Amino acid sequence: MNNKDFKRVFYLRLIRFSLNVIRLCRDLHKDPALRIIANQLIRSATSIGANVIEAKSCSTKKEYINFFHIALKSANETKYWLILIRESNSGLKEDTDKLLSEVDEICKILSSGILTMKGYRKS
Repeated sequence: MNNKDFKRVFYLRLIRFSLNVIRLCRDLHKDPALRIIANQLIRSATSIGANVIEAKSCSTKKEYINFFHIALKSANETKYWLILIRESNSGLKEDTDKLLSEVDEICKILSSGILTMKGYRKS
């Protein structure tokens, strides 16, 4: 897969991930204790894709890398909120585990991209 195709597939993957998080959070809003966590989860999960997409319009490599760093931080924050939801609601274990697995893969891709852009790794 060439670089252009990889980026397109990655963008779609980020959108799909955000939509899956939104679907998970719909039912969580019914529980007052989980409503705040669900809101934070939606913010951090959708921030991942938003920052990666925003990086496309950067004029410098440094600025581009900075947006990937922000996306990676949002991905790590997303892991935290998913773990809280999983541990507080055993009925959501399967759904949260799938999302945790996906966000872990997203973190790896973002980290690898950052290292490559900084010249520490060849792609």
